[in-house]
Amino acid sequence: MADVTDATFDRDVIERSKQVPVIVDLWAEWCGPCKTLGPILEKVVAEAGGRVELAKVDIEANRGLAASFRVQSIPAVFAIRDGQVVDQFVGALPEAQVRRFVERVAPPPTEADLLAAKGDEASLREALELQADHPGAVVRLAQLLVERDDAEEALALLARVPETAEVRRVAARARVGAGGATPPEGGEEIVEELEALLPLVKGDVDARRRYLDLLEVLGADDPRSTQYRKLMTARLF
Repeated sequence: MADVTDATFDRDVIERSKQVPVIVDLWAEWCGPCKTLGPILEKVVAEAGGRVELAKVDIEANRGLAASFRVQSIPAVFAIRDGQVVDQFVGALPEAQVRRFVERVAPPPTEADLLAAKGDEASLREALELQADHPGAVVRLAQLLVERDDAEEALALLARVPETAEVRRVAARARVGAGGATPPEGGEEIVEELEALLPLVKGDVDARRRYLDLLEVLGADDPRSTQYRKLMTARLF
């Protein structure tokens, strides 16, 4: 639990909610229902075992946040995930309703979640038997398959889940490996191939796809990745 202010809200709630959902409790010392709800929220969030965090905002001391949330009555509770409000309620709800609210925001782990968290191949495959499109199990198993050069199965697995940055990265490594020896990540071999492919990216779809995959393998943190994306854009447009 954290006491959050106007000055710390962005860091402690908005940014933090990109890692774990944050429940914001807007309250005041003079509010009787707030004193009833507060301990219930603290108890239920503690029982969630880290799946969600609690941030308390004293609206008397933090008028900016009270205005931002357009608070008309307290206690007012907001659930924030990825910087956005995803659920809310007003008033001192009983514990059972508060627990359902928290479970909507941060559902308890399923059996597939627990198996995926183990990370070994047998557990990952078992998780996918329970939930064929479990994102964590799909990506982790695909990574293991890429490491042993089983690109075909890795790509078939990744097709089960929506595209994310991590899915793109693993798929790119699979495709680059499937096209021959995988260049060492961040090595000069990648840059040499990018140079060779650059004149072809405008008119050759396969060359452009290979170029983009190599950029994914190179990694977004590598400054050469930004450089070669700009060079490709210049060629295309």
